[in-house]
Parts: sequence; structure tokens; C-alpha cells
Amino acid sequence: MEDGGLTLAQHSLLGFIARNPGCRATDISEAFGVHRSTVSRQLRHAVEAGWVEAETGPARIGHPLRLTDHGAQILRRAVDSRLDDVRAGLGGWAPDDLDRFVTLLRRFRAGVDPDARTPDQNDGDCSA
Repeated sequence: MEDGGLTLAQHSLLGFIARNPGCRATDISEAFGVHRSTVSRQLRHAVEAGWVEAETGPARIGHPLRLTDHGAQILRRAVDSRLDDVRAGLGGWAPDDLDRFVTLLRRFRAGVDPDARTPDQNDGDCSA
């Protein structure tokens, strides 16, 4: 796989670590509702690829994680690529259609995540 072509799991993992530097595998497991072994497998690959660094810390509570410079570059490329895809898909839509789409997406999100554990970093920014 080329560096910019992250899987959804890899993109989610790197994005979480970027937003929560110093987080631990247990934090990721809890946030995504997946088993710790799943996170460990994804982290092992991310560390081996040079995207994530596990800092020193007490092993019993897990090591604090952070993106490496390379990992931040890979994530940025993946985000840019996905945003380009979204822009291309929405190209030519009328402003009223875009407004309605945003309203429906917010309604959908509220229905599937009523606690809104993860803030929408683009909230109100239709240019994304």
C-alpha cells in the first residue's frame, strides 16, 4: 500500500492519536469500542511503518503514543485525498442542496451518536 492510501482503520487510528497526543492503546480501545488486541495489532503496524511512536512510560498503564513527523505527513495526505473526493462528489451541487445535506448529516449523526463523544472539527465550515 502506498503511504497516502490508508485504510479506514489506519486513518481512524492516526487521526485519534493526532487529536489526542499522549493517549494510550486503552484510550483508543474505549473510544472506538473495539478489543484491545485489535488496537494492538493496528498500533504494531503503525509503529513498524514509522507513523506512530510509543514514548517511555509505565508498561502497566500503556505507553503514551504520538504521531511521528512521517505519520503526520501520511495522515495529512490521506485527509487531503479524502477531502478532494468529497469536493469532487459535491461539485456542482446548488448551495440549497448543500445546506440540506449538512442538515441531514447533522441529524443522522445525532441519531447514531447522541453523546457526540467526538466533536465535529468542521462544524459550520462548508468549505471542507
